Amino acid sequence: MSITFTLPPWPADPPRYGKVKLQRVQDDDVALAMELSTDRYVPLIGSLPADASEAEARDWVHRQQLRHRDGAGFSFTIEAAATGTGVGHCGLWLRDLSAGRAAAGYSVLPSQRGQGFAADALAALTMFGWSIAELHRVELYIEPWNVGSIRTAERAGYLREGLLRSHQEIGGVRQDMLLYGAVRN
Repeated sequence: MSITFTLPPWPADPPRYGKVKLQRVQDDDVALAMELSTDRYVPLIGSLPADASEAEARDWVHRQQLRHRDGAGFSFTIEAAATGTGVGHCGLWLRDLSAGRAAAGYSVLPSQRGQGFAADALAALTMFGWSIAELHRVELYIEPWNVGSIRTAERAGYLREGLLRSHQEIGGVRQDMLLYGAVRN
C-alpha cells in the first residue's frame, strides 16, 4: 500500500500528560530497547527481537527513528517527566489517516510497570493525535487476557467497542483482539 498523503510535521513541543513526556526516539535508547526485548510479549507484536543484542536493539532504534519519514506515523520514547529517564515506547500509526483513523500502541519497561506511565503516555499520545486535523478516531487492539493493557486503555479514556475474532496473528497463532476506541469530541 502506498502512502498518498504527507504526514503532519513532528510536534514542536513534546507531547506531555501527567508523569510523562513523549520524545523522539534517540540513539541512546538502545538500553531501553534491550530491556523491552526481555518482555516475553513485546517481541511477538513488533519488530524488536526477543532478548535483543546491542546490535539488534540499535537496529530497532534506527527503524523507530525512520517511522515518520517513511510515512508510518510517530514513534516516541516515553520519558518520566520528573527525571527524563526513558520508561517505555509508544507509537501513533497513521496508515489509515486518509480515512481519519490511527492505531496506537504502547509498552512500558518491565522495571517501570505499575506506576501509571502507560496510561499517561496513551493520554499524551491521544491528545497529540487530536492536533492532526484529519484524525477523528484512534484504535487499540488488545488481547482479552491482557488485563494491564485493558486498564491502561480505560484509564486513558478509551471505550471497549467489541471483540474481533481471530483478528491478528501473534506468535504464529491467530488471536482474538478487543477493539478499544477514542473518538475526537
